Amino acid sequence: MKRSAPPFHLAPAALLLAASLPFGVLAGEPETAASPSRPSDEPLRTYGQLGFAPCTLSTELSTLNVDAYCSRLEVPENRDAPDGRKLSLAIAWIASDNTQAAADPVFFIAGGPGQSALESYPQIHSAFRDVLKHHQVVLVDQRGTGQSHPLVCKESGELDNDQGDDPALWRAVAERCASDLAADADLRYYTTTDAIADLDAVRAALGVTQINLLGVSYGTRVAQQYMQRYPQQTRSVVLDSVVPNTLILGAEHARNLEQSLDQQFALCGEDSVCRERFGNPRERLNTLISELKAAPREVTYRDPLTAEQHTESLTAGHVALLARMYAYMPSLGGSLPLTLSEAANGHAESLMAQAKIIGESLSDSIMHGMQLSVLCAEDAPLLQADPADAARLLGMEMITLQKAQCAVWPRGQMPADFHTAVTSDIPTLLLSGEFDPVTPPRYGDAVVESLSNGRHLVLRGQGHSVASVGCTPRLLGEFFKSADAKVLDAACLDSLKATQPFAGYYGWEP
Repeated sequence: MKRSAPPFHLAPAALLLAASLPFGVLAGEPETAASPSRPSDEPLRTYGQLGFAPCTLSTELSTLNVDAYCSRLEVPENRDAPDGRKLSLAIAWIASDNTQAAADPVFFIAGGPGQSALESYPQIHSAFRDVLKHHQVVLVDQRGTGQSHPLVCKESGELDNDQGDDPALWRAVAERCASDLAADADLRYYTTTDAIADLDAVRAALGVTQINLLGVSYGTRVAQQYMQRYPQQTRSVVLDSVVPNTLILGAEHARNLEQSLDQQFALCGEDSVCRERFGNPRERLNTLISELKAAPREVTYRDPLTAEQHTESLTAGHVALLARMYAYMPSLGGSLPLTLSEAANGHAESLMAQAKIIGESLSDSIMHGMQLSVLCAEDAPLLQADPADAARLLGMEMITLQKAQCAVWPRGQMPADFHTAVTSDIPTLLLSGEFDPVTPPRYGDAVVESLSNGRHLVLRGQGHSVASVGCTPRLLGEFFKSADAKVLDAACLDSLKATQPFAGYYGWEP
């Protein structure tokens, strides 16, 4: 049986926004991002040099949608050849109701690498509730994603289920994809450095002197690179789930996941009901992984989207994917001890259904070609395997597969100081989730050390992408208004706590 390869294999070092999880999954195109429809009698709104038409940003599998205005800006694919091929960037403007809104808009930068800002935004819109009281919000689909010349590898990336970890096969997938995309894209020019030049081109087209940035996950790398290259154009920055400039993406994924799972599973050990009913979830996970590596199980399950019944082999990869992605969002991870216990006792239907929808949804939300252009230029040449990963849940395959693909992917350039820590006095607010499995709080601690006007807040019991959690939206509004992280009263975050593990399918104990 064939399947579309999820990014768990195709681009194994991906940093994924929490919004990529199955509740509110991103798939397909935003309703009007490519060609906004508008009533014939409604004129375009202008913002600087750009004309914007009314549009709706929406995501499949979700009722979330946001009214916006959409436009496009043409930029050179290769800025050293300005008369060559052009790219059309998709832009959305979430307008403030405040007629006296500040002149400096807030740019939202999505994660991945490979996610569309326009498609991701509806799921994080609530984080901008207070920001919009004083600022306009602008979204730009990074080149190679969404509706900005997307680099999609789907037709190149189908493999047999039992061959998903063979480096030679994944190298061949990348080689076919690069060949397919070469007809209308020079894959060397879809890097973070190219993307920040695009952001500044949009800033200039909007006619504004300075902008504020809010980056999530990989988007924090983009934000740091922008503030490093364009400090005079940067008023303030929020880094949510921080990726240090010094980090080589993929190098610590296995280590970070282990730490997060240990922290979250410890909550079951501290809860008498969870401990009594499910024992040690980590031991159950290890045992299940070992058993499935030795002999995958046939599982009949109901498709969560179509309600059709399917019978497929449950593999160790399915279990690892579920554990990894649920760790991103502890509110879902609270059900993991129960799900693992059921699977260990011969009832793996729920686990299989959840793993399938996550894998398929991730594949739809990530532009794999753009992701490889970023990773192969910026990370793979410096990526070294940690021997300790062999004993960890993710193992060493992620690094092996990434290096295999990057060996045949066209490699772009990056500045010599690309991986140098940002040293700046630009006001910066850093946010981390205590249990984040991919960008743990120690990353924020490291980055803030060289930011003289920076402040790092760690949200207790939370995972990846935390801008929408608790009172954080209010703090964001206050920060962008004042451009001073140090005066924020963040005591409201003290009420946050970890999600109690589920004792049954009805939830936790009363």
